[in-house]
Amino acid sequence: MSETITYRVSGMSCGHCEKAVSAEVGALPGVTNVSATADTGLVTVVTETPVTDDAIRTAVDEAGYELVDRVQG
Repeated sequence: MSETITYRVSGMSCGHCEKAVSAEVGALPGVTNVSATADTGLVTVVTETPVTDDAIRTAVDEAGYELVDRVQG
């Protein structure tokens, strides 16, 4: 069963930023889709298996940005 989680990320300002975050987060095991939007600072992650917030945070850090929080929806 897939899960969709949205995170707030600081520092994204352009398409390159979106691609960098999407590539790092998308490389995590279990992640099937990533949508990063610089205008809103939101990153939506779809997973087929559980992925921890810490794993997402590490991937965002590797891309050079900061995960601020998980958006409750």
